[in-house]
Amino acid sequence: MSQEAEKIKKLIAFKRKLEKKVEKMESELNELRFMVEVVNSTLLEKGFKRAEIAKAPTAIEALPQEEEEIVQPLLESETEYEKVIPLKTVTGELLASLYVSEDLLRVVPAEDKNFSTNTPPFTQFLVERVLSKMQEKDNKLAAAGKITEDKIFSYNVVREADVIDEIHIRNFDADRLKELKSSIRWTLEKMYEKMVS
Repeated sequence: MSQEAEKIKKLIAFKRKLEKKVEKMESELNELRFMVEVVNSTLLEKGFKRAEIAKAPTAIEALPQEEEEIVQPLLESETEYEKVIPLKTVTGELLASLYVSEDLLRVVPAEDKNFSTNTPPFTQFLVERVLSKMQEKDNKLAAAGKITEDKIFSYNVVREADVIDEIHIRNFDADRLKELKSSIRWTLEKMYEKMVS
């Protein structure tokens, strides 16, 4: 192989390395932007919504809605959320609650459930086949100029050691919300079955 061909081969390998690094950094940047947005929304909620919080009812009353979509009155801890959707097993066991607002979906496991990120199918299915795929699709759309970077689907698994505290998701539409609700419920149900067996 000539020196020129060897140089080109090394340059191609270097280019691939750079592309992977750029992709990784973009992913980290998206996560950081997401965390800044979460902090900002919390600060806004705590600093500017005191009047609304004072008016909020003190009891949670379920409004007559579809079986699984219970819209709850706004309490101090959830002022920015439009509705709360409980995710349950077929036998009625509460797995988690979805707190849904226009630009943020929070998945909060039930207090008595310690779901581990190591329990299948969390990483293999929910993270790799659902969440990552949605993010990849949006990254491609942004690269093609079809959506802006601030509209890229993003997610963050908040955990303590390997126990899931919450999952934060941004930039989803009604179709994605439906898919997310179904995928998250199925994943948590399978994880719960493994915990109790």
